[in-house]
Amino acid sequence: MASPPSLDDRRSAGSNVSDDRPDEDHGVLERAVPRLATPIRAVGFWAAIVLPAAYLPLLATGLSSGLEGGLFLGLLAGNLLALYVGHAHRR
Repeated sequence: MASPPSLDDRRSAGSNVSDDRPDEDHGVLERAVPRLATPIRAVGFWAAIVLPAAYLPLLATGLSSGLEGGLFLGLLAGNLLALYVGHAHRR
């Protein structure tokens, strides 16, 4: 019985097909600041992992004031930005 094709086999089988998508390995960050792209992606990746720990004290004490609510939304926005920037780390 034959084994199913591996991921590399499937990629190479479709490599001669041209598509209009930009190359994901050479994104906007890599074109804008090629020397800093890797460190920026690494910081984004690790920030996306660590930032949710900052939610815990805010949620434990409650979001009773406007400042705490704004801080929580700022942390959430920062986490989303870190996820976006760091998603391609080590790809």
